[in-house]
Amino acid sequence: MKKIFIAATKQNDGKTTVALGLIFNLGSRFKNIGFIKPIGQRYLEEDGLKVDEDSVLIERVVASSHVSCGLKDMNPVAVERGFTENYIKHPEEASITRQINESFKRVAHKRDIVIIEGTGHAGVGSVFDHSNARVARLLNSKVILVSSGGIGRPIDEIMLNKALFDREGVKLAGVIINKVLPEKFDKVSNLVKKGLKAKGVEVLGAVPYDPMLSYPTIAQILEETEFELVCLDETSLGNKVSKVIIGAMESHDAIKYIVDDSLLITPGDREDMLKLALSCYRDNDKNKLKISGVVLSCGITPSKDIINLFKERSVPVLLANKDTYTVASIVHDITVKIRPQDKEKIDIAIKLIKNNVDLDKLLKSI
Repeated sequence: MKKIFIAATKQNDGKTTVALGLIFNLGSRFKNIGFIKPIGQRYLEEDGLKVDEDSVLIERVVASSHVSCGLKDMNPVAVERGFTENYIKHPEEASITRQINESFKRVAHKRDIVIIEGTGHAGVGSVFDHSNARVARLLNSKVILVSSGGIGRPIDEIMLNKALFDREGVKLAGVIINKVLPEKFDKVSNLVKKGLKAKGVEVLGAVPYDPMLSYPTIAQILEETEFELVCLDETSLGNKVSKVIIGAMESHDAIKYIVDDSLLITPGDREDMLKLALSCYRDNDKNKLKISGVVLSCGITPSKDIINLFKERSVPVLLANKDTYTVASIVHDITVKIRPQDKEKIDIAIKLIKNNVDLDKLLKSI
């Protein structure tokens, strides 16, 4: 049985994109594929169980029987609130190890290959004696390191993480450089490969940045915040947000900043900004507004007539009881993850890995 442990040099480098892409693209080569995220830090409640959201994503999206592993076994340890504090007071290293080993044994049963997703960089989890490096050693797996695009920084971060894996006796299968800006793709790809080759590290692929994967949807903004839903057309929860516009200027100045799929954040008493948003239609669709959603700040709502106009045009309106700057900061800080209903993002992730990662080299390295 083959095993691949996917780690990253830092948070949000693209581990889930790589895991999802590998599962789908290896499906033509392996009949039975397993998936496990031994330790998860962002969990959901599923049937009374706390399960990492990436495991839920894989379980729901990969509907074929060859990746059916049992949801709780796909994430045996969920780091819930108070977990770390309780562990420091009452360490139970053997218990965590047992949970991971037992779940992995069930996930790996009769599998041809198992994709193991880590949580963050090599050292994450050290506080409860189960860093990514140690878990990879525990499961006797080689590692793919994912790092974000650039030249100097990813090489530095890769070598720093490699040192932690080396200390645990864990070998790198190779690295994937993710989120490389398209206009710099050839330069970055060539230089990083050359720089890492000199250090004995194999580059399995360089993946171009696709901004779509970083766009939150209105549904995710609702889930991640305490904003209240004022009006909603049933089809608009999936509206994506490519840009945030702050209604803190004169409306005639704001018009040049409004692009397709913008989110407008403005107090409800700025009816000039709201009316402007209702007048801006897409160049390629004169029946659809450029605005994909509105967040009313300061707890102020406009007239019902304006609210109804947004509803008629399938633009959701949310209400926040905080000032405009704070609301914008909250939206900016949302961690955008691929969710089971994000079909377009899932398709993009699969294609990015298929077109930019050398699967033959990867499989040979493990």
